[in-house]
Amino acid sequence: MEASHHQALQTKHAGLERLIQAELSRPMPDPTMIQSLKRRKLRIKEEMVGA
Repeated sequence: MEASHHQALQTKHAGLERLIQAELSRPMPDPTMIQSLKRRKLRIKEEMVGA
């Protein structure tokens, strides 16, 4: 995998983690939003590991 592509995936992965943490810190987190963000984060992780 190209280094710049891998770096872009890492950046997206970290950004999604920040969004998940921000949502979890809200008084009433949206479980649907958290689940969606986690799925996106997992897809990116799988792409980083599998490629």
